[in-house]
Amino acid sequence: MRAAVQHETGQDKLEVLDDIEAVGFGPGKVRIRIRATGLCHSDLSAMSGVLPQPAPFVPGHEGAGEILDVGDGVTGLGQGDRVLMCWLPACGSCPSCKRGQTHLCLAGFMNAGTPNFRRPGGDVFGFAGTGTFAEEVVVPANCAVPIPDDVPYEIAALIGCGVTTGLGAALNTARVAAASSVAVIGCGGVGISVIQGAKACGAAEIIAVDPVPARREAALRFGATEAVAPEEFADAKARITAGEGFDYVFEVVGKSATARTAYEMTRRGGTLCVVGAGAMDDTFQVNMFELFFDEKRILPSLYGGADVLRSYERAIALWRAGRIDLEGLITHRVRLAEINDALDQMRSGTALRTCIEI
Repeated sequence: MRAAVQHETGQDKLEVLDDIEAVGFGPGKVRIRIRATGLCHSDLSAMSGVLPQPAPFVPGHEGAGEILDVGDGVTGLGQGDRVLMCWLPACGSCPSCKRGQTHLCLAGFMNAGTPNFRRPGGDVFGFAGTGTFAEEVVVPANCAVPIPDDVPYEIAALIGCGVTTGLGAALNTARVAAASSVAVIGCGGVGISVIQGAKACGAAEIIAVDPVPARREAALRFGATEAVAPEEFADAKARITAGEGFDYVFEVVGKSATARTAYEMTRRGGTLCVVGAGAMDDTFQVNMFELFFDEKRILPSLYGGADVLRSYERAIALWRAGRIDLEGLITHRVRLAEINDALDQMRSGTALRTCIEI
C-alpha cells in the first residue's frame, strides 16, 4: 500500500512509497482504510524534531475512514463502520482516567514507540501511534471512534484533532465567560477553532493576531471582531481594553516568545491559555513577583482539556446546529501524491487546513 514517509528527523519533504505494510493486527486492534486526513502543524513539528517522534515514520494523526477488519475481543465496532481517529485514547484504568482527566492518559503515547508499519528496509513508526498519511493503518480499537452517517470523512478528520483542541481550549480549559474580551495569537486551523469556541461562549470582543493577512481575513469570517498583525497588538490592547489587558489570551503558536507576549497582554486576574505545542528546550519565563502580584492564571490545554469523546459529540452538535463552520476550515484539497504541496501550504500560512484525500 501507499504511505508518505519521513526517513530522518529534520527532513522537510516526505516520500510517497508503495511498499508499505500496516502491521500489528491482532486481538484488540482494528484495521482502518483512511479516506481523509488533515495536515496539522503538529505533523510539521514532528518532522522538524520539535515534537519527539522515532523515525522513520508516517506523519498524520487527524484522520477518518472505514474499518476493514476487527481483531478478537473488539466489541462495539465492525467491518464497514465509519470512524475518526483518536490519537490520544483513554485506557479507562490509569490514575488520570479514574480522576476523570482522560485527556491526560498516557496509554496513547505508549503506542508511539511501537512500529505501525513495515517496508523492506525495516520498521516504520506512525506519528503519535497512528500515521494517517497512509492508505491503511492498524491501531488499538479505542483509537477508532464511530461517526454518524451525516458527518463527511473530511469533517470527521478535523474533529479528530484541530477542532477539538481549539474548541476545547475555549470551552473546557479557559471557560470563556460571556461578554468577555478575548485575544487569539496564531490563527491557523486550531486558532480559528479557538475563535469559534470563544464566539460560542458569547465573548464580546475577539481579537485575532497573526502575521499572515489571509489568516487575519479568515479569522474575521469565523467570528473575530478584529484582526491585527503582531506589531499592532499593543495598540489593540490600548484601544479595546483601555490598556488593562484582555480577559483571556490564547497562545496557539507554541513559542516562548509569543507566550510571553500573551502573558503581557492578559489583564491582572485574567487567563492565559497555552494551546500551542512547543519544544522541550524552549523555556517560558515569569518572574516570581509578577506571578504573585498580577494573579494571572496560566492554563495549558492539551487536546481540548477534557474527555475527547464528549468533545467530539459536542463539536458535531455545534456543527449540525450551524454554530460553528467546519467546512470553511478546509481551504485546500490534495491527493496523497501531492503531500509536499500541502506541507508548503501549511508552512507559508496560505492554508487553514489542507484535506488530503487518500
